[in-house]
Amino acid sequence: MNDQRSTVLLSSAYLGPIQYFAKLISYQVRYIEYWESYLKQSYRNRTIILAANGSMHLILPIVDGPRAKGPIKDQKLAYNHPWQQMHWRSISSAYNNSPFFEYYSDDLASFYHQKKWKFLIDFNFEIQNTIIKAINYDCSINFTEEYYPQEMVPERIDDFRYSIHPKSHKQGEDLSFFPTAYTQVFQEKWGFIPNLSILDLLFNEGPETISYLKSCIR
Repeated sequence: MNDQRSTVLLSSAYLGPIQYFAKLISYQVRYIEYWESYLKQSYRNRTIILAANGSMHLILPIVDGPRAKGPIKDQKLAYNHPWQQMHWRSISSAYNNSPFFEYYSDDLASFYHQKKWKFLIDFNFEIQNTIIKAINYDCSINFTEEYYPQEMVPERIDDFRYSIHPKSHKQGEDLSFFPTAYTQVFQEKWGFIPNLSILDLLFNEGPETISYLKSCIR
């Protein structure tokens, strides 16, 4: 992070990767993009966990699916198949044997059993705030009030809306993020896999999550 900049601009994200949460705790002012056009195949509607068969993408279905377009604030979650139960089943299977799954699982279970959210951005924001509360980090996060194209973002703001991406060829260079290894459930089988969903870090490291996130920032 540039020492002269105290504001970060991020996309909405479904249980964002470790890099994403490292940005959240590294800046004094945090904005989530509210007005952009919805970007498919991004962290906006997917997260990546480590399961028995390797990396697994959990994808939130959007009304209109591949044809979905328009502002992200207007994208609605689809419920024509039971994705909530399926996601929770996958998360539980992947992390049931992790050191801190039982400690945090109750905080997250309600997102997959008790309620249906209308809008993608609201679901992402509420589950993100639940994670932040779980790791005992006190911060405020705001939605943007207007859209700035990348070339018009004020210089005081570090913009990671499009550079934090699940596809490696679209992932932007980040000279301030240096993830180190921690113990993962299926590490003996797959080796250490960096920058997975914040869930992977939370369930494996528990109260040390904040310390780990801080250690990734140089």
